[in-house]
Parts: sequence; structure tokens; C-alpha cells
Amino acid sequence: MDSVVQLQRQLVDYTVQLFNEGLLDDQFNQLQQLQDESNPDFVVEVVTLFFEDSERLLDELAKALEQQSVDYTKIDAHVHQLKGSSSSIGAQRVQKVCIDFRNFCEERNIEGQVYLQLTCQKCLHQVKREYSLVKTKLETLFKLEQKVLAAGGSIPWPM
Repeated sequence: MDSVVQLQRQLVDYTVQLFNEGLLDDQFNQLQQLQDESNPDFVVEVVTLFFEDSERLLDELAKALEQQSVDYTKIDAHVHQLKGSSSSIGAQRVQKVCIDFRNFCEERNIEGQVYLQLTCQKCLHQVKREYSLVKTKLETLFKLEQKVLAAGGSIPWPM
């Protein structure tokens, strides 16, 4: 039983760390509150859909930025979609870099085409970095949850 308590404490501490680092916000807590015995994998399923959708959007953004003539309206639409899905699962830092990216897209008439394209690629790199970080951290969180359950414990949600 001590090992279950230790695993639960590790899970709680890790989750608190994710919030303290600004990776997650209260929307993630709200998502967890929607999970119950009738749908025990709700959060994992929603976050997995977020991962799949985000990977597709990031690929589309990268391809769009490689074009000779970049369609910045399309770029903005993809970033807007990624911002919305990040917000819906509480991926706060991904959402914030998407907001910065969108703000830059709105100001696209300020500089020349080459500068604009390079800056957008830099923004995309930041989004990818934050996305990869939150994906890795959430996958670790879900593995910790599985360890707690496998040891016979319960998940101490909501926190």
C-alpha cells in the first residue's frame, strides 16, 4: 500500500509541476472533472485527438511556409485552429505561442517577404517546441496514472 501512496504522491507532484511551469491551466482540471467511471479514458482520448490534430496542423504549417508564395491567411487559419485546440485541453504555453504567431501574422505587411517567411518559420519552431514539450509531459502523466491504477490505487482527481 505504501507504494500506491508513493505513486499517487508522485502523480500529484508531477501534475502540480506541470501547472507551476505554465504548461497546463485550469482547463485541464475541467477536462479531468468530465472523466468518470462510465468514461475512464476520457482525458487520454481527448488529449490523443489533440495530439493527432496538432501533428497534422504542424505538418500543414511547415508545408505552407515552404511554398514560393506563402498564403498567410491559410497560415493564420491553421495557427488559429491549433490555438483553439490547445486552449480546449489546457495546453497553456502552446496556446500562448500560437497567440504570438497569430499576432505576427496580422502584422505581416510591416516587413519584406523574406523577413516575414523567416519570422513565421521561427514562430513555427517555437510552437513545435512547446507542443513537443507538452506532449512528452502529458504522456508521462498518463503513464504515471497507469502505474497508480496497475498498483491497485485510484487517481486522486480532481486536485
